[in-house]
Amino acid sequence: MTDRELIEQAKEALQNAYVPYSHFRVGAALLSKNGTVFKGCNIENASYGATCCAERTAVFKAVSEGVKEFEKIAIVSDSKKLTSPCGICRQVLLEFMPEGVVLLENEKGEIKTYKVKELLPVGFTL
Repeated sequence: MTDRELIEQAKEALQNAYVPYSHFRVGAALLSKNGTVFKGCNIENASYGATCCAERTAVFKAVSEGVKEFEKIAIVSDSKKLTSPCGICRQVLLEFMPEGVVLLENEKGEIKTYKVKELLPVGFTL
């Protein structure tokens, strides 16, 4: 799967975001090593601690289906700025794809690519 195809899947996921409080939509598409793509969007809650980011939604969907190895994740938002994963999401990505790639795209079509380890160079590992 090309980077562009994965980004397009993340854009599809963005459409399902539930963001009545922030109005800040994020979509993610996670490519597993077996070629399956798992999509996620951010899901807010009035109790903000119960909110789940798009990246974790995608990872948790995959893990709940028995898939635990990933190559790449695309993250898009409807923001002018690139939306980088939050600290919790960075740690979750490190857990399941320490050698993985993170693609970010904003509403202007600008793309930036990072390695997970670049985003969380001294993350917690066992």
